[in-house]
Amino acid sequence: MTIKLNGDPHEILEPLSVTALLATLAIDARRVAVEHNLAVVKKAEYDTSIVKDGDEVEIVNFVGGG
Repeated sequence: MTIKLNGDPHEILEPLSVTALLATLAIDARRVAVEHNLAVVKKAEYDTSIVKDGDEVEIVNFVGGG
């Protein structure tokens, strides 16, 4: 299955929850915002939002600074 991840093609083996996708990418879910098919996903919905073939996902890291 191919999804578009931050604008680039990315292969996944099966549909994954946002939580599982972040885990496979070794990304700390506490430090990112996720957009799935042009809609921002609330952290409470990461387990129930399923990424499937052809979906678009944008992951934005929070960066601290002063």
